[in-house]
Amino acid sequence: MYIDPHAHMISRTTDDYEAMAAAGVVALIEPAFWVGQPRTFVGTYVDYLSSLVGWERFRAGQFGIRHYCTIGLNSKEANNEALAEGVMEWLPRFAMKEGVVAIGEIGYDEQTPLEEKYFRAQLALAKELALPVMVHTPHRDKKRGTSRSMDVCEEMGLDPSWVVIDHNNEETVRETLDRGYWAGFSIYPSTKMGNARMVELLRHYGGDRIIVDSACDWGISDCLGVAKTARLALASGIDEQVVRQVTYANALCVYGKSGQMHESDWLDPPGIDQRTLYEGNSILRGGREPRIEHPDRHAADDLLID
Repeated sequence: MYIDPHAHMISRTTDDYEAMAAAGVVALIEPAFWVGQPRTFVGTYVDYLSSLVGWERFRAGQFGIRHYCTIGLNSKEANNEALAEGVMEWLPRFAMKEGVVAIGEIGYDEQTPLEEKYFRAQLALAKELALPVMVHTPHRDKKRGTSRSMDVCEEMGLDPSWVVIDHNNEETVRETLDRGYWAGFSIYPSTKMGNARMVELLRHYGGDRIIVDSACDWGISDCLGVAKTARLALASGIDEQVVRQVTYANALCVYGKSGQMHESDWLDPPGIDQRTLYEGNSILRGGREPRIEHPDRHAADDLLID
């Protein structure tokens, strides 16, 4: 069984949910993020956050996947101060909703003063609400941005064991681990991390405090990044326990601190009935036959990856 702790499913199709479930993904976390073009009204942001705690949670469940999310103002849109101020007023009420496991993804893009201002404000919110944090590290000048992200977390008094520093690479991982943070790796083609590179990192660092995710979104990305990495790692001789740590147990450990994510959510799941409606809407189209299944308890052996 796998957890994908960073998947932007609002950008994906129902085929992706089906493929992930078939590959063994039992739970995923959908971080609030940049949707590809600037949002210019607070109301559009509110509707977006509503979809993360509402429709996407429902849609994933229709395919047997438990859906969680993180809530935050992303770093790119933090540079629109008027928008950012409006969004910040809404974040506390969304952060306390069912299924929210962290504040995120937050941090730096261009590493501007406004990005830092709202990064700090959201770290303060996470601390106040006792929620973990998912940090987005910048694509440009990544090493400096990653180091600065951890500096700011410490200046704000956060415990590193409650913070996931995501989108690491070979240049940043040592410092991230040495400073006591969780190190996330996004298996995202060409731009972030390939799974062959990830296997070599696991060979070198092992599985302690390392988390693998797909970061699948509206770009050229792979919703099966976690499952494919697990299979490649096992085929490459990585110990099964290490693979289980980085594709399942570590994500559950850190995001479970929220009190919103429990292993029993998928070990003792509700049934699937695709006749169910959400706000009057169904995932079914054109008279498609609904999938109806009774709950199926997983044995303890199912936790092993083979």
